[in-house]
Amino acid sequence: MFDNLLSRARQSIDRRRRYNQLVSEINSLSERDLADMRANRAEMLYQVRKQIYG
Repeated sequence: MFDNLLSRARQSIDRRRRYNQLVSEINSLSERDLADMRANRAEMLYQVRKQIYG
């Protein structure tokens, strides 16, 4: 039981770390970078959240 709890906590921390890393990368893109990629920052952030957390 304790191992299961510890495992879930580690998974949660790993997910949060990855999410924060991706959000930081997206937020570091300039408007010009986004325009060059024809990307929308809000849509990218939505997709990251959906990918990481389901």
